[in-house]
Amino acid sequence: MKHLETNIPDVLLIEPEIYGDDRGFFMELFQSARYAAAGVRGTFVQDNLSRSAKGVLRGLHFQNPKPQGKLVTVLHGCVLDVAVDVRVGSPTYGRHVKIELSERNRRQLWIPRGFAHGFFVLSEVAEFYYKCDEFYSASDEIVLRWDDPELNIEWPSEFPVVSPRDKNGSRLSELLPMLPRCS
Repeated sequence: MKHLETNIPDVLLIEPEIYGDDRGFFMELFQSARYAAAGVRGTFVQDNLSRSAKGVLRGLHFQNPKPQGKLVTVLHGCVLDVAVDVRVGSPTYGRHVKIELSERNRRQLWIPRGFAHGFFVLSEVAEFYYKCDEFYSASDEIVLRWDDPELNIEWPSEFPVVSPRDKNGSRLSELLPMLPRCS
């Protein structure tokens, strides 16, 4: 497996080894020792799967004070995945990483604690799988507005399909008292 730094060093792009022939392919989605050596440390406690239609944007979500690290991949389809550094005091605070993940490239993205996360579905349907190192906590979830001009994220559509909750998210500057601090 290869792990590559992104424009935010804490966010890692992982390219697992894929063994294929005319019958299909095999790959490890996770192996604790190899991933720890690459910088993905901790214990995963919850796996999630979402299925979304083309044009759906989910996010930008994070939890505080019980943050989640996420190892994300696409099992079917294609998405544009985005991670935003919301750690106050971080040298990359407010910056984002944007990576295309698909069933073809089989890439994974490690999004550590202290990052808001979201994705936009580029294919007709996408199945998005992620491992979390903390349990989901509705009372700790915070929604950062996907179209916050402070973030300057170029999404593939100006009018994505979003949930009412995501549509009413807050701007980064409005969330300052609730943001995690860089350690």
